[in-house]
This record gives sequence, structure tokens and C-alpha cells, in this order.
Amino acid sequence: MSTLSPPFTVETAIRKVRMAEDNWNGRDPERVSLGYTPDSRWRNRAEFVTGHDQIVAFLTAKWARERQYRLIKELWATDADRIAVRFAYEWHDEAGRWFRSYGNENWAFDESGLMRTRHASINDLPIAEADRLFRWPQGRRPDDHPGLSALGL
Repeated sequence: MSTLSPPFTVETAIRKVRMAEDNWNGRDPERVSLGYTPDSRWRNRAEFVTGHDQIVAFLTAKWARERQYRLIKELWATDADRIAVRFAYEWHDEAGRWFRSYGNENWAFDESGLMRTRHASINDLPIAEADRLFRWPQGRRPDDHPGLSALGL
């Protein structure tokens, strides 16, 4: 997996955010974990995760619960080795109830471009299936699909 290293410019931060979005939309926990330092520390909602093994276990459980997961991330701010993003993703649970989850993440990177810290705050909004906006085929969001701002999110 290719990495972009700090210090980030707006342009390289936008590319880094899209790379992260693409990896998460691939829903391969092992591949996603490679973008993080071996001792990476996360706060995801009220869960605390440290290191590749815990990242893989966390994502495996997440994507078993959050079915038909589709994510859009957008750069909020960047400075040197840090990036802040806002995001939304849509998914349904085992009973077929749909949700749009909104959140913000703060990221810090090591000198090689691997994420060493990830803080995520997330809220879930129940939505009707008819209100879904993220309808591309499972996997990478197509380049011509609108982002969060264009969708008014």
C-alpha cells in the first residue's frame, strides 16, 4: 500500500483522506491495518484499540455488524503531521434497519506516513432505505459520485 508522508499540504492531505476512504470501503481488516503503526492507538466511540491485532479484530466485528457499509470521508483541516476529517457512512444491521453514521476523526501520523493515533466521534441516525444516498456497488466510491459537501451532508 502506498503512503503519503508528512508534512501534509492540503493537496496531499486530500489524497491521504481518499486513500483511507478507499481502504475502509474495501472492508479488508488486514489491509486497512497496514495503514497504521504497529502500536497505533484508537478511540472509536467508547472503544479503545491498540495495535494491528486489535485493529483487525475491531474491524472484523464492525463489518460483521454494519452490513452493506459504504463510507465517504472529507478533509476538514490539516497541519504538519495531523489531519482532521469528517465522514458519513451508511449501513444496515442484521434486521435490515438502515443507518447513516456521521462523525469526525483526528489523525496523527509518524514520519513514514503511517497513522499512529486515531480519535473518532460517531453518531448513528436511523434512516429509511429509500433515504439512502450511498448506492454505488460495494467497494471504492466511484470518482464521479458526489462527496459529503455536494450531498449537503
